[in-house]
Amino acid sequence: MKTKFCLKFSLMIAAALLALIALSYGQVGTDVKDAAKDTGKATKKAAVKTGKATEKAADKTEDATETAAKKTGHATKKAAVKTGEATEKAADKTGDATVDAAKDTGKGVKKGAKAVGHGVKKGAKKTEDVVK
Repeated sequence: MKTKFCLKFSLMIAAALLALIALSYGQVGTDVKDAAKDTGKATKKAAVKTGKATEKAADKTEDATETAAKKTGHATKKAAVKTGEATEKAADKTGDATVDAAKDTGKGVKKGAKAVGHGVKKGAKKTEDVVK
């Protein structure tokens, strides 16, 4: 009888242990499932925060680019005005120099013509004297 009791008691202990193991595995599955849900929620929050930060950075970049473009446009306009003024001054100086050169050339031609005319006149007189 003692052996029957030990055998029954051993079977009862074994059955209880099996039930406890099955329950433990079930709990592990639930814990893993809960951890996966928590990880999913944290990932979603991080993605939302990253999206907001990216949007803010894009806005700041847009503002900085717009400001830089305005400053560049203003500087280009100033440079164009200064270039136009410098070109106008250079054109005036070139015009003045051309007028002066034309006057000098005219005076030179006039002096040259007088000299040539005088020489021609002397030559004509000499020719006339020789012919007589």
